[in-house]
Amino acid sequence: MSEIKFGTDGWRAIIAQEYTVDNVKRVAEATAKWLIERGGNKVVIGYDCRFGGLLFTEVTTQVLGAHGIKVFLAPNFISTPMVSLGVVKMNADLGVVITASHNPPSYNGFKLKSELGGPMIQSGISEVEALIPDVASDLDLPSLEEMKAKGLLEYRDFEQIYLDHVAAKYDLEAIRNSDIRIAYDGMYGAGQNAAKRLFPNAVLLHCEVNPSFMGQAPEPIHRNLSELSHLIANDPKITLGIANDGDADRIGMYDQDGNFVDSHHILLLLLLYMGKYRKESGKVVVTFSVTDKMKKLAKHFGLDVEITPIGFKYIAEIMAKEDVIVAGEESGGLAVKGHIPERDGLWIGLMILEFMAKTGKTIKTLIEEVYSLVGPFATDRDDLHITNELKNQVIKTCKTNPYKSFGKYTVQSLETIDGFKFYLDEDKWVMIRPSGTEPVLRVYAQAPDSTEVRSILDATRETLGV
Repeated sequence: MSEIKFGTDGWRAIIAQEYTVDNVKRVAEATAKWLIERGGNKVVIGYDCRFGGLLFTEVTTQVLGAHGIKVFLAPNFISTPMVSLGVVKMNADLGVVITASHNPPSYNGFKLKSELGGPMIQSGISEVEALIPDVASDLDLPSLEEMKAKGLLEYRDFEQIYLDHVAAKYDLEAIRNSDIRIAYDGMYGAGQNAAKRLFPNAVLLHCEVNPSFMGQAPEPIHRNLSELSHLIANDPKITLGIANDGDADRIGMYDQDGNFVDSHHILLLLLLYMGKYRKESGKVVVTFSVTDKMKKLAKHFGLDVEITPIGFKYIAEIMAKEDVIVAGEESGGLAVKGHIPERDGLWIGLMILEFMAKTGKTIKTLIEEVYSLVGPFATDRDDLHITNELKNQVIKTCKTNPYKSFGKYTVQSLETIDGFKFYLDEDKWVMIRPSGTEPVLRVYAQAPDSTEVRSILDATRETLGV
């Protein structure tokens, strides 16, 4: 059997190639053994809209049941944050999500959630990995009916539990009574049913179950959301666009003109709302690829900042121990104080909606308010699908003989927290990092405007020979 390794956010593999029933059994068995070693006996399991989600969930449930572990299961697909919140609400020891998040439709995956309602920390993941057997044990798996009869399986409506939690934390009346009109793109993902209930008057896109995702990876970035952008641009009544990824823990956003609002800007908006309008305090925690403008705005509010490697699990580890006001990563996984230590696309969308409803301002106006404090900027990212040989060559150069310039842009300094961030001047940088889950080299850039961002990315690609 092949070795199974967890990436930046769980184990992911191609369905029927490495992601098979037997391999899911191997991971589930390791999870059960790890939990029993620590005296745990209760797990919340959920799955998203991907092919085979229910099948792989039931297999995982049966393996846990064979080890005497009680499982709380949702009757339908749910988002990853619903599982994480469910772990806290059920006082469970662990959460399991059968999802490949934003990966292409051919993938499925296996995420682990801690008892705190966020990603399992790296040390725990490594311990589970070490317990994965080479071959799944020949267990006598109980049926789901047998597990129910023994009290080892209980169905719970984790979507309703989540919506009740939302209602207790947000002023939904203010949002619904405002002039804000929403367009929501579910990307055929697990947030669609909750979104229909939260935003009853929204214009909906791709809010049906379609495991093929129509061939599109459900990652809420601009190049995947052109239909949502065009819809908003051509409908003057729509004032905000929201999109979630396959398991609804990430967010993409659009202003009233159909312009994409990236995660860097959303993070700054969240910090502005929490720091200026709600007078909250705490540490700001962001991953290495996030704009340095967050440092500038945090300094304005007198808040400490911590930069982590890429991967929300590093953020969650800090949120579990410290008072964190706003946290997030470039890829759309964002978190705020007052919720679980978990990224949550629907939750963040609701916070921006509440911000707009309470102030009566549009996203564009609020972004101008951010710019008045930190200066204007733009960002973008190229995902380069190149050979492993070329990817390894680029990374070796970054490590051993770092690039001194990219075209006309001279490198002033270099940071290597996770990947390689080349500072070109105070407001310009380019970052190179290999993907942790796909055969891809990611190149990120920031500059005062989008034209110069493109210029930096093109110059970088030319220098790299890609």
